[in-house]
This record gives sequence, structure tokens and C-alpha cells, in this order.
Amino acid sequence: MTPRKPSLKDELDPRSRILDHAESLFSTKGIDAVTLKDIALPLGMTHAALYYHFPGGKEELFVLVMERNIRRHGSGLDAALRSQPGSLRGRLRAAAAWLVNQPPMDLIRMAENDLKALDPASARKLSVLIYELILQRLTREFSEAIEAGTIGPCDPGLMAGGLFGMVESLHSVPVAMVRKTRIEMANELIDVILKGIDYREGGQ
Repeated sequence: MTPRKPSLKDELDPRSRILDHAESLFSTKGIDAVTLKDIALPLGMTHAALYYHFPGGKEELFVLVMERNIRRHGSGLDAALRSQPGSLRGRLRAAAAWLVNQPPMDLIRMAENDLKALDPASARKLSVLIYELILQRLTREFSEAIEAGTIGPCDPGLMAGGLFGMVESLHSVPVAMVRKTRIEMANELIDVILKGIDYREGGQ
């Protein structure tokens, strides 16, 4: 995952440099595959220097960079949804376009591996942030559409989780299989969610 673009202040701040580098490693490899040496060596730092800035070691670093990443995703997602005050379709498309243009979060790996490697309190903290800042925001879109009669009855949480998971999965589609842009594929998925694919019993 590409970390946020560092400012001049960040470049002069060892703590920010460590967080940015750790985020790029943790986001692509997960907590178990990254060592403190992997973080320290490219920065020209020692283990002692890392522990000076982050006494909790690798787990503290992971929690901090993932919290920062989740908050950044939540803020961007909220801004994308607010940018399209019209139809539900337009808001979901704006949200999907924003997500497609961000590095993937890989929530499946986080749930199956990373969170299990953390202290339970830290794992819960990150899980709650993902729910409140990302999934709940999308859930609210579907809930409000149901209340307005724009869409029929459905499970808003299921729709939100399904949409987020499908859009995130587009990052993994092999280039050779991409005949449309990822945004076009995301829009098609949204259309399927909103109107179905007109399956007819008895067909092939």
C-alpha cells in the first residue's frame, strides 16, 4: 500500500518516517511477515531507535498505522458520498470510484490473520473503527434508501459489506482479464446490486 504523501515536516520527523514506511510494509505483507529489522534497516535506524519512538514495538506500530489508514479511508469515503447529493446510484458510484483509486485495505487478511495476532483490546479497537468509519457509513446509505422507498427491503449491512468487498476485490483482478476500467467494473457491480441480473429459472 502506498502511504500518504509525506510533507516536509514528516520528512524531518523520524516518527512520521517510521509510520509511513511501516504502513507500506504492513499493508502489503501483514503483521506476521514484517520484522522490526524490515522497518528499521531501510531507514538507517536501529531496533533501539524504533523502540525509543514506539515502546510497544511492532504491535504498537501496526495498530497506529492501521488506525491512520482506516481513518483516511473513512474520511475519503465520506467526502465521496457527500460529493453526490443526488441518487443512491450516484453516491455509490462516487464511493466506489474513490475506493478503486486507493490502495486496497485487504480486510480479509486483516480479519483472518492480522487482528488475531494482536492483543484483543487492540484488535477490537481496529475492528470498531472499520465498522464505524467505513461499513456503517455505507450501511446508512442503504438504510436511508429503504426508508425513502428508493429500494426495496434488504439487509443494509449485508449490502454495505458486499459492496465494499466486491469493489476492493477489483484491485486483485489480473491485468490480462481487465477489459474495462476498474471504475467501469465497479459501476457494473453497483448496477447489479441495485437491479439484479435478471436471472431466469430454466435458463443455461
